[in-house]
Amino acid sequence: MKNVNPNLDMCLLCQDLVMVTAERMAGSAMYELVRVGYYELVGEIIRLEGDMATIQVYEETSGVTVGDPVLRTGKPLSVELGPGIMGSIFDGIQRPLKDINELTQSIYIPKGVNIPALSKTTAWDFNPLNVKVGSHITGGDLYGVVHENTLVKHKLLVPPRAKGTIRYIAPPGNYTVEDVILETEFDGEVNKYTMLQVWPVRQPRPCTEKLPANHPLLTGQRVLDSLFPCVQGGTTAIPGAFGCGKTVISQALSKYSNSDVIVYVGCGERGNEMSEVLRDFPELSVEIDGVTESIMKRTALVANTSNMPVAAREASIYTGITLSEYFRDMGYNVSMMADSTSRWAEALREISGRLAEMPADSGYPAYLGARLASFYERAGRVKCLGNPEREGSVSIVGAVSPPGGDFSDPVTSATLGIVQVFWGLDKKLAQRKHFPSINWLISYR
Repeated sequence: MKNVNPNLDMCLLCQDLVMVTAERMAGSAMYELVRVGYYELVGEIIRLEGDMATIQVYEETSGVTVGDPVLRTGKPLSVELGPGIMGSIFDGIQRPLKDINELTQSIYIPKGVNIPALSKTTAWDFNPLNVKVGSHITGGDLYGVVHENTLVKHKLLVPPRAKGTIRYIAPPGNYTVEDVILETEFDGEVNKYTMLQVWPVRQPRPCTEKLPANHPLLTGQRVLDSLFPCVQGGTTAIPGAFGCGKTVISQALSKYSNSDVIVYVGCGERGNEMSEVLRDFPELSVEIDGVTESIMKRTALVANTSNMPVAAREASIYTGITLSEYFRDMGYNVSMMADSTSRWAEALREISGRLAEMPADSGYPAYLGARLASFYERAGRVKCLGNPEREGSVSIVGAVSPPGGDFSDPVTSATLGIVQVFWGLDKKLAQRKHFPSINWLISYR
């Protein structure tokens, strides 16, 4: 396998299920994306000590042996942003599951499969906005629009750190995501842009300022909208024992809420729940201006079920929130459903144990609260970068699965200290078939 830097000869030193250790990794960066072994498995560096690197692998590591090569990419774990996201289903690291199935004819994801997240052959109808050659543009400016489907107009943004004077803007027509549609010049340097952007998942997308929320997030559930309402741009936790209906509430919000875009992340939950989403959503519709449309046209799914590698659970949460921020920057109100954040916390606990870090309450790492807070703080209503002026929001609804329904669980306790709205589910109500099983006495907003 060829290395990015031919002077480095990196190889695996030891391997342990989801984690591997590699030597001769001097010059690597934390959270750098690497390819492990002859299968080129996707991995991420999570610890550096001298020239040794500990790598978290997002795929099954059986068959990887000591001495296998490691390929550095020089980039962090990132997602592709552009037309084609809506209506798609991805795994935790944004690999398109439908395309993988068509390519491999397998119901499982083969090791090392490397397929672009967005189709490079589909042509999209591009229309430039009020920009022309000679115009000055900066990060976040809108320069074109693609009618991705009848529900979502995909607005094309200048990347956040870019600026310059337009040298070329493509005329209206059909283009793929790899065709150059914009050229700018700044200080004698020419930059070319396509419809495709790549953004690191752990880095929040910038905005001009955060604004106070001013509109309710309507869920379609009367008990929630009347007694415990949430706002667009707010954060909500749904803790509850098994069988209380957390997934049902998350799916109800995806179906009936007043959001423009839905990102549904199935993080470590049962596969039949995601298959239920895939079966039900295409059959459900929403009426817009008198026209009935499938709600899949405004939905993106990130499926990382419990039988997929544990390490990818964390990646799926960050993938979902990055997709949400991208549509927020277009001026849309986005709702992200994370089902369930407890599975992500369990993945953190497992990886922390393998790293021999000091455990805290119930074996979870001491930084559990900080990780949860950094995730929920990416929600909010914002004034977007660039022109024209627009506002967007990301609302996060996180399901929490405390073992035995014990709300003193560290994940539940840390989450309740962060979120604004608490929809507590009651096991006794669920056993009496009272759904949604919201306990009015313990819930609050």
